[in-house]
Amino acid sequence: MGIGTVVLVVLAVIGAAALMGVLVRSGRREAAAEKARLAEQARIQAVRSMEAVWAMDPLQFEEYVAELCRRDGCVDVRRVGAANDLGADVIGRLPDGRKLVVQCKRYAKHRTVGSPDLQKFNGTARSEHGADIPLFVASCKFTKHARAFAARHDLVLVDLDLLGFWNSGTTLTALLELDINRSGTNRRLAPDS
Repeated sequence: MGIGTVVLVVLAVIGAAALMGVLVRSGRREAAAEKARLAEQARIQAVRSMEAVWAMDPLQFEEYVAELCRRDGCVDVRRVGAANDLGADVIGRLPDGRKLVVQCKRYAKHRTVGSPDLQKFNGTARSEHGADIPLFVASCKFTKHARAFAARHDLVLVDLDLLGFWNSGTTLTALLELDINRSGTNRRLAPDS
């Protein structure tokens, strides 16, 4: 084999390697673009789902939360919310047998739930209803003081953001492990956002 042939082989190998590098980078860009497109699609779907939540009346919201509990393996789930319900809108048992007592607040997305609502719930969830897990679900944000109160009293909070995840398939048991005091934001949303 002559020097000219060796040079041609080396150039062919270098050209093939360069072409392969271009194709790999192009594939990565396409994969990243597809990942971004899917994430945006999921975000839009979650917003659409939350729009349906905000359109519910309070009783429909309570049944919606009860249905999410059932989906995630909770048993003996029933909606009990009514006048003089002593802070319990949904009661059931987690798959591991612990008693779950849920307070539901279906507010507009730009509102917040404050500490007084949590204080009332805290005063009845365990003492009146025997909750092992007191869960407060809201279709909006919790104030900073409400989140701090919940952290001090071991109340589980599911706010607008976590409700979106729960609605999209995250299990209740996964949400129970989160610390709302360190996650999300307590800022109000604009009415039109």
